[in-house]
Amino acid sequence: MDLLSIKNPSFLKGLTNNELEKLSKQIRQFLIEKLSVTGGHIGPNLGVVELTIALHKCFESPKDKILWDVGHQSYVHKIVTGRAGEFDSLRQFKGLCGFPKRQESEHDVWETGHSSTSLSAAMGMAIARDLKKEKSYIVPVIGDGALTGGMALEALNHIGHEKKDMIVVLNDNEMSIAPNVGAVHNILGRLRTAGKYQWAKDELEVLLKRIPAVGGVLAATAERIKDSLKYMLVSGMFFEELGFTYLGPVDGHNFEALFEQLNNAKKTEGPVLLHVITKKGKGYYPAESDTTGTWHGTGPYKMDTGTFVKPVNAPPAWSSLVSETVRKLARKDERIVAITPAMPVGSKLEGFASEFPDRMYDVGIAEQHAATVAAGLATQNMKPFLAIYSTFLQRAYDQVVHDICRQNLNVFLGIDRAGLVGADGETHQGVFDIAFLRHLPNIVLMMPKDENEGQHMVYTALQYDDGPIAMRFPRGNGIGVPMDENLRQIPIGTWEILKEGTDAVILTFGTTIPMAMEATNRLEKQGISVKVVNARFLKPLDDKILTKLLADNLPILTIEEAVLQGGFGSAILEFAHEHGYYHSVIDRMGIPDQFIEHGDVKSLLEEIGLTANEAVRRLTILAHKKQQRA
Repeated sequence: MDLLSIKNPSFLKGLTNNELEKLSKQIRQFLIEKLSVTGGHIGPNLGVVELTIALHKCFESPKDKILWDVGHQSYVHKIVTGRAGEFDSLRQFKGLCGFPKRQESEHDVWETGHSSTSLSAAMGMAIARDLKKEKSYIVPVIGDGALTGGMALEALNHIGHEKKDMIVVLNDNEMSIAPNVGAVHNILGRLRTAGKYQWAKDELEVLLKRIPAVGGVLAATAERIKDSLKYMLVSGMFFEELGFTYLGPVDGHNFEALFEQLNNAKKTEGPVLLHVITKKGKGYYPAESDTTGTWHGTGPYKMDTGTFVKPVNAPPAWSSLVSETVRKLARKDERIVAITPAMPVGSKLEGFASEFPDRMYDVGIAEQHAATVAAGLATQNMKPFLAIYSTFLQRAYDQVVHDICRQNLNVFLGIDRAGLVGADGETHQGVFDIAFLRHLPNIVLMMPKDENEGQHMVYTALQYDDGPIAMRFPRGNGIGVPMDENLRQIPIGTWEILKEGTDAVILTFGTTIPMAMEATNRLEKQGISVKVVNARFLKPLDDKILTKLLADNLPILTIEEAVLQGGFGSAILEFAHEHGYYHSVIDRMGIPDQFIEHGDVKSLLEEIGLTANEAVRRLTILAHKKQQRA
């Protein structure tokens, strides 16, 4: 079959199981080839090929709503809904999104980037369906890792209570981004080994039907016998107790078994949970044999060997620099404990975990819990390091406000992937954290200009005793500067002048410093002298330097790879107003009031005008204004 000719999933209705198996192999080969060039979430998608095909054969999308909780598992869904021809542009600028995207297709009924949301969305859709008296199936597909998220458990509780018709497909591949943790995972483990339950229950039902009915007594007794059998063979029927009809577990790579159970689910009233066992990375040995999460999402790779295509002699990755500095300090300070919400691999905490297994806690996809665990540790004079992506820190906002900052607890927030992250797109861009953190009382917020300053900031954070402290750092690698052997504290709230100038000043930090330096070097050739300040502390501001700049009446340009509204530039405007510098000339560059889609970071920065060219243009105007005022 020509995958590029697929327009919609209706073609699946007429295919036999043998034809579907051939299609599955073809899709796997297509994914392996395409993603070897573009990179992407190869492991999760290879694991859901048969399941995706079965869902689209059994249901009628988009009338029936198929929701992908883990959006990076939607590649096969995109292929069978007519987007195979766009895979050369996967996750690239203006190309195919790596997650479900409502504007891409009518079949993408729910957009996901953060996990554990599909069940709540499905409940909303089910309520709307029933209020409008429509007939359709609502089918959220959620992974075993995502099921550990508190929001998913809240939704299960509500769905079971309301008894809405819904088919929840639990895609259990026994491996999320990192090995799953927690009691829910253990329940699923018991269910996986309880295959005899469904067989024994069916056999008992046949036997009971052969016995002549004696009023309602025997029928009631039969139900009690079946329930007793359930608890005897399956330890802890968690989902049934929540009000779901539990079906499975079923082999997620066997079409006959999938169709049988999906059809059973369609005939069952009320909420159903279909437990499907799949193999992550199935059909490609490097991904299938992965036990570390390496093949969850990758860059380009050599298709024949599975060797990743990586730059040679690259500077250390920021995540590794931070985690390894924490590890180094933990050797001298037994109070240091590392916490991550299901991202030990992404946060490069494997080394810390191997050396200090008793001081490393992966709490699963539970960002709120992670933040408050860190707060609890801090109340006992421990030194918690919470390694968390900027985009996922959003999910723990109330806990940062209420449990950490309000109590002024010594928690070190390591905010990974701060700024634009590129290919993962708008659900993962780390551009909001400055705006939602800097207005919180008690918190210190900082970002280093390079990896050497970064290691000193980690040291500073773990020496700090006066409340919560957060360090932002970007995705990717450092810039390759020499590293100091001895760590030192950086005085809280102090900035650094990188270049002197008399006509204007740039206040910036982190990833935008090289761009600022390029702009000022170009302006210097035009006779315009611009001071560059490394404003490494975003809160508190350096009152001394900032007051002098404003008193000298220097035009100011702030540059930040973060949202403008409520961001660092806003802080400078507020400072000028509060201190009576009402006539200061202050311009701001940053992320505009929009969600930034996927693509390489350079292209995204150019599209929104966060470039050296734009800085040169604005500074030229500011310098001329200063001359006119003089």
